[in-house]
Amino acid sequence: MSLLIKNVRIIDYKTDMCCDLYIEKDQIKDIGNLSYKADEIIDGSDKVLMPSFVDTHVHFRDPGFLYKETLETGSRAALCGGYTSVNLMGNTNPIVDSPGVYEDIICRGKNLNLIDIHSVYAVTKGFDGHTLDHLNDLPESVRFLSDDGKGILSNYTMFHAMNKAKELGVGIMVHAEDPNLSPLDYRIAEDIITIRDIYLAEQTGARLHMSHVSTVDSIDAVRHGKIKGANVTCEVTPHHLSLWDINYRVNPPIRTKKDVKAVIRGIQDGTVDCIATDHAPHSQEDKAKGAPGMVGLETAFAVCYTNLVKTGRIGLKKLSKLMSKNPADILGIDHGAIEIGKKADLVLVDIEKEYTINKNELMSKSNNTPFDGAKVYGRVEMTIYKGEVKYRR
Repeated sequence: MSLLIKNVRIIDYKTDMCCDLYIEKDQIKDIGNLSYKADEIIDGSDKVLMPSFVDTHVHFRDPGFLYKETLETGSRAALCGGYTSVNLMGNTNPIVDSPGVYEDIICRGKNLNLIDIHSVYAVTKGFDGHTLDHLNDLPESVRFLSDDGKGILSNYTMFHAMNKAKELGVGIMVHAEDPNLSPLDYRIAEDIITIRDIYLAEQTGARLHMSHVSTVDSIDAVRHGKIKGANVTCEVTPHHLSLWDINYRVNPPIRTKKDVKAVIRGIQDGTVDCIATDHAPHSQEDKAKGAPGMVGLETAFAVCYTNLVKTGRIGLKKLSKLMSKNPADILGIDHGAIEIGKKADLVLVDIEKEYTINKNELMSKSNNTPFDGAKVYGRVEMTIYKGEVKYRR
């Protein structure tokens, strides 16, 4: 299979140029003014070709909650949004705390051959907040541990978990929440765990990734932790950089305009390493009962482009770094640059296309989103995975 993309604007974290790009099998073979005979010639005029996006934080609900999402429907939603690599959270049923569950997910993901699927492994057995013995049988390909969806309350457990993670050569992804404080003040519930875990990472030397950072003080804690030398990275979500003071239940909650400004400032000054969707599908019935979360893979680029690039807050190269290069680096993936010899995982976008998000047109099995009806710019036209067009609008 070969593809020739003509007259396209190529943008990654370090490049902005107009030219042609030739793909053969699963690799980028040439870039320039080209005239190859290809199986398909794609007109890239007035379009932008970028490295496909990488998401450090998604929920595909598989196994256990297949009425919300499956590996296949989640993968197709990812492709629709321009993503070819995702990192799944482990709050499935059963929880991802044994080699059998973990390897089943990875194997089924590979067999789908739609996107690259990675998965975290539970920090504590069954998310019980204490037991670490299962980490002695950790599969070799695991890159991160996480009890996402539940905060680890015990200082003792987190201290020992960080030391164990460092010993094993993996990182810990933290859902920062003190569940005892959440009913009283969710801001304090996030901030106190964020501050604690960055301090513990500084003391232990463990690798720490803070998930869905959403408050002024948590952003500041990450900033100061980096200055002091803690091995910490962080992500923010499209909804926490664009929405404030609305009644839509997500976890952590939609914050204030002051928090949104702090998140954007963190993006601008490099405190924030990447943008992750926290794609969290729910049925209408579960949302009606108060389940927190929203789908995000299909709307992420447009929301971020509209609110960050279109407004002049950052450039498109910076957005590519936040959505491709940096999350790939965090996950240990060689991705994020459009260069000869690199794997042909790419996304073609029309950055000038204005459209209205319609939840009923989403590819995900669920359509819980606060962005329904929002007017945005930047539509994904095509997603290429391993040199094959896997999504075409």
